[in-house]
Amino acid sequence: MSDAVLYEVEAGLATVTLNRPDAMNALSTDAKVALRDAVRRAAADPGVRAVLLTGSGRAFCVGQDLKEHVASLSADRESGEGRTMSTVREHYNPVVEALTTMPKPVVAGVNGVAAGAGAGLAFAADYRVVADTASFNTSFAGVALTADSGVSWTLPRLVGHGRAADLLLFPRSVKAEEALALGIANVVVPAADLAKEAAAVARRLAEGPTVAYAAIKESLAYGAGHGLAETLEKEDELQTRAGASEDHRIAVEAFLKKETPRYLGR
Repeated sequence: MSDAVLYEVEAGLATVTLNRPDAMNALSTDAKVALRDAVRRAAADPGVRAVLLTGSGRAFCVGQDLKEHVASLSADRESGEGRTMSTVREHYNPVVEALTTMPKPVVAGVNGVAAGAGAGLAFAADYRVVADTASFNTSFAGVALTADSGVSWTLPRLVGHGRAADLLLFPRSVKAEEALALGIANVVVPAADLAKEAAAVARRLAEGPTVAYAAIKESLAYGAGHGLAETLEKEDELQTRAGASEDHRIAVEAFLKKETPRYLGR
């Protein structure tokens, strides 16, 4: 794997770290390929029960590497091939699909600015632990582009259609406390504590009833796009699955014995 993205698994937690600190973790092609491979690896690994996505240095991710992007646009004009924007299909879409559909919780440890596709990565997580010095900016309209990296799907679900339209049409820096008030951040912590606090949340999820977490994640996504009757049927299906899990048996037995359950993730 490229040094642009670091990947580590410990005790069921996969930590994926964007690692271009000198470029504020801007997404070069190399970084996008490495990130795509990392999140797909985490999704497919049965030993991974939760994922922590974060950045190194002072930024979470400022989105597309614009220096590389400008060079690619110039090459497109010369060749007439128009390859530059294929990055949405080849890189951003697979990353966001893996983050949002993997049957395990994803925590974003937002250590600094998250802009453009970087904001999209954070929005695609199931839970966001945000440093008090961090900020979010959709950025797309500022460079005459529309939303990608799943933002048109994730952002309205976090803040509502009206606020999502405002943030996309008039991109601006949304500071951590406002992000908390809007529902973008789940919790805001001092910047010095971000790494520790985000890892603690992710470890707690990795140690929890991950079959149930997967069902919760699936039910939320399903309910957002279906009516009540269909959603009730889906809840029945998912609850049947969760109720048959070993984790459910462990939880019930531990409750009756007044003990702390030790989940197995199956």
